[in-house]
Amino acid sequence: MWDNPRILNMAAGALVGIAVLVFTSVGILLLLHSPLFPVTQLEITHALAKTTKEEIEAATRGRIGGNFFAVAPAEVRAGLEQLPWVRRAAVRRVWPDRLEVTLEEHVALARWGEVNADPQQQALINTYGERFNGRTEQALPLFLGPAGTEHEVARRYERFADLVAPLGTELERVVLTQRYAWQLRLASGLHVMLGRDADAAESRLRRFVEVYPETLGSMARRHEYVDLRYPNGFALRVPELKG
Repeated sequence: MWDNPRILNMAAGALVGIAVLVFTSVGILLLLHSPLFPVTQLEITHALAKTTKEEIEAATRGRIGGNFFAVAPAEVRAGLEQLPWVRRAAVRRVWPDRLEVTLEEHVALARWGEVNADPQQQALINTYGERFNGRTEQALPLFLGPAGTEHEVARRYERFADLVAPLGTELERVVLTQRYAWQLRLASGLHVMLGRDADAAESRLRRFVEVYPETLGSMARRHEYVDLRYPNGFALRVPELKG
């Protein structure tokens, strides 16, 4: 075997390949653990409205170790995305010593939870219909619904709010019951029952708003409750008539 040039060349090539692999691996390990090329800067690409410098420092602490080559952008991103007001993070290394961070913050659309719950204990819904755990003193409408319906409630809120805008009042509450029936409360105090079919509910609400000036809008007394689940009309309740 040892007098076969072909086999000797193959063995020599294999040994050279192994040696290169070993030296490369050792070199990479030395480079990753080298005190050279430390990451000294973490740069946020734009101003933030809700996330503080202290929160960012806490979220990245322990995740920016080693040097420029050892730091894992994915781990830094995962830490940042755990912050309550961060919806999405992007992290990239910039030679020779910098991490560039771009954060997308949630924009609160509504609160999500029980009617009488402490607002600071309620989750928030962002403009994508996603629930998140931020805290805010901002006055927001309230959404209620079965788990997993956040996106649908947020989507319908936008449509319902547009429909009631001609009434000169804001939409204060949107409820999707456990039986998947829609209910609204306007800032004027009026409760609106819409029924289970969301598309039909929008049509009923549109007709109600169109006839409102000639019907309820022309009445001096305050309205409390209107039921639009009738095909050719609606039922009305006012506080003075309650038994």
